[in-house]
Amino acid sequence: MILKDIYKKIESYDTIIIHGHKRPDGDCYGAQYGLKNIIENAFPDKKVYVVGETSDYVSFVGSPDTISDDVYQGALSIVVDTATSERISDKRYTLGDFVIKIDHHIPIDQYGDMQWVDTNFPSCAQMIAYFSTQFKKFKVTKPGAVAMYTGILTDTGRFKYRGVTRLTHEMAGYLLECGADVEEIDSYLSRETLDMIRFKGFVYLNFEMTDKGFVYLKITKDIVEKYKLTYEQASSVVNLLGGIEGYPIWAIFVEQEGEIRVRLRSSGPDIDKVANQFRGGGHAKASGATLTSWNELEGFIEAVEHVL
Repeated sequence: MILKDIYKKIESYDTIIIHGHKRPDGDCYGAQYGLKNIIENAFPDKKVYVVGETSDYVSFVGSPDTISDDVYQGALSIVVDTATSERISDKRYTLGDFVIKIDHHIPIDQYGDMQWVDTNFPSCAQMIAYFSTQFKKFKVTKPGAVAMYTGILTDTGRFKYRGVTRLTHEMAGYLLECGADVEEIDSYLSRETLDMIRFKGFVYLNFEMTDKGFVYLKITKDIVEKYKLTYEQASSVVNLLGGIEGYPIWAIFVEQEGEIRVRLRSSGPDIDKVANQFRGGGHAKASGATLTSWNELEGFIEAVEHVL
């Protein structure tokens, strides 16, 4: 069984380095810090590090470690919540002695020496929570519970998405028993700046629609600067466009240096294949993609309308 194999690998290494994806979200952080928590509690003599980019949105979960290349010598690298090797935040994961991939996205890139990929889980944090219940030595304390509950909460849209199952709620309940505080976590996730409130007004006033049922918003660099947005903040508004009657697919396009990041969502047709056409991928109802310039926007809209 894959879980036993992963446990044995964790047991056999003294140093474990946990990676996530570029521009980490709540689920990435939740899986990384949740896994770190259960490993440290079970094996206090092991050195466990979380590396990668920081996330302001879920910074209350933890802060990445800064380590030198030599730490990877003889270490175990674990990459969570990352479908393709291109998206891994810190490429040094290959310096480790052995690489494990743990993910819940549709498999595209089979990197690593061992993979646990299960698309039945709506979040990678739930995978780690489930993993923690399968071995007696694992124990979840409050930091891990907060991390994993946050990951489950954010990647399921606060339990609204179709992938939510009975097990999802069981794992959430288990994490509450381990110390996750619903009000505390909600207070962190609900905080917004005045600029963010004004930006939401911009979203509602400036989205565009097509005749076939696609609604979208272009967020240019000028808009990002005007409202003093981080990438996370700009991307977080995608679901403001969801739920409009007659428009089952929606997206936001966030302009960055040299590329345009797309967050694509659906309440009807599967859209992961659309994302795959534009350097992306993900779930059937929630995917991401990348445009090289605004010149690709028309082609992207045509690809979306093809599945409507």
